[in-house]
Amino acid sequence: MEKTAVILAGGFSRRFGQDKGFLMLMGKPLILHVLDKVSTIVNQVLVIVSSKSQDKAFTQILSSDVEVVVDKYKTQSPLVGALTGFKKARGKYCLLLPCDTPLISIQVISLLLDLCINKDAAIPRWPNKYIEPLQAAYRTEPALVAAESALKGNKRRMHSMVTHLREVNYVSTTKLKQIDPKLTTFLNINTPKDMRKAEETLLAMQSKPSKTIYANMNAKNSAFTS
Repeated sequence: MEKTAVILAGGFSRRFGQDKGFLMLMGKPLILHVLDKVSTIVNQVLVIVSSKSQDKAFTQILSSDVEVVVDKYKTQSPLVGALTGFKKARGKYCLLLPCDTPLISIQVISLLLDLCINKDAAIPRWPNKYIEPLQAAYRTEPALVAAESALKGNKRRMHSMVTHLREVNYVSTTKLKQIDPKLTTFLNINTPKDMRKAEETLLAMQSKPSKTIYANMNAKNSAFTS
């Protein structure tokens, strides 16, 4: 079963003064941290950008098997980027991810893909009901239709797309702690403080032996959904 990763990389950080994907973390751009994780579990990788200049810049640092796609819509938003990715995706299922989450857990995103099978989406949800639609798995065809429907209704938020999906597996973040105890998979780099936290976490991870937790879990177990 073919799977596609859609990575949104069109955002510019005013605080850092450059495109987020190029921010350096321990000597490597953020987007490469994300690509290193997703490339092992999908068949196609799409990087969605918002301009031709970004297309040129990203193409220079990415491997030839990664396709950079420029948004063709005047309005820019994560939903527009998602729609662009869904249109280009070959996979029956898509992982939708931002480029500024360098601590993405391969166990978490693998689980989301498994929990999306025969559903329209598998989306993490916090105890306060806040959802993480930008670190989620989607069945490509219904997600494409849902994104188009939301935009036709002049809606630009990812939540608007999700409301058009019929069968969504909401995955409890509380239970995701079983495989990512500190939920660092959701850490977005928005400030220098976030960058320091990411550096500290990566250094700590390098100093500890890795543990394969996901291998002993059944991804279809309803214990992960809420």
